[in-house]
Amino acid sequence: MEVLAGKTAVVTGAASGIGFALAKRLGAEGMRVVLADVEADALERAARELGAAGVETIAVRTDVASAEQVEALAQRATDAFGALHLVCNNAGVFAGGNAWEVSLADWAWTLGVNLWGVIHGVRSFVPRLLAHGEEAHLVNTASMAGLMTNPFSGPYTVSKHAVVALSEVLYHELTLSGSKVGVSLLCPEAVATRIGESERNRPGDSSTTATPTEKMVRGALQQAIAKGLAPEQLADRVVRAVRERRFYVLSDDSWRRAVEQRCEDVRLARNPSFAPSS
Repeated sequence: MEVLAGKTAVVTGAASGIGFALAKRLGAEGMRVVLADVEADALERAARELGAAGVETIAVRTDVASAEQVEALAQRATDAFGALHLVCNNAGVFAGGNAWEVSLADWAWTLGVNLWGVIHGVRSFVPRLLAHGEEAHLVNTASMAGLMTNPFSGPYTVSKHAVVALSEVLYHELTLSGSKVGVSLLCPEAVATRIGESERNRPGDSSTTATPTEKMVRGALQQAIAKGLAPEQLADRVVRAVRERRFYVLSDDSWRRAVEQRCEDVRLARNPSFAPSS
């Protein structure tokens, strides 16, 4: 989809981090932008900032773990701007720890946002993208963790591997049908976002007491993302991929090498290697 100006984008997780960087970049490209996020105050601040920059935008508070709320988002976006052209299923959270110690609440919360959020986005938006018959594109945010495995991050890693698989399936289905809807899979490395503070957006009835391993993982995550890539660089990658109709949007550093090592483990049917990404 080479021409973005004058078209409409929807971005989930748009109040901060990669989502907000995407919204700003797409707005700068001349797109109308529908912002969705579960964090109401931050969402309104994001909408005001984009509006002050001249971007035509609306903000819709949305919990992507809810099929009904994602469907309402899609309808609100359509009612406001008509045909939708670019959808970024980007909202995400993090939970980790030893796989056998992670609470069911942590598993449910992480899979609800990271995986079911994308599933709901696909089910609500793809039919609308297909219906108008124009060029359109879907961007699903996974992670380099969706292409490799690290210990102590079971819920997050499982959710992101599933997003990779769903996105590849969707790409094949749309390609085989001759659709004008493209798909990109964004797999970021460590990025300077607030994902390490995901607990701030957790439903009030799903809080748990962190285990020592969970506390260790959160601390390591905070350190990694503090030195991470600027979200704006991810937004640049996404815009290039959309214009090129390119599926894989990957890191090209030690994370990429760790993925290559995992692929080699599979090819040789050897036991999994532990290859820290940094």
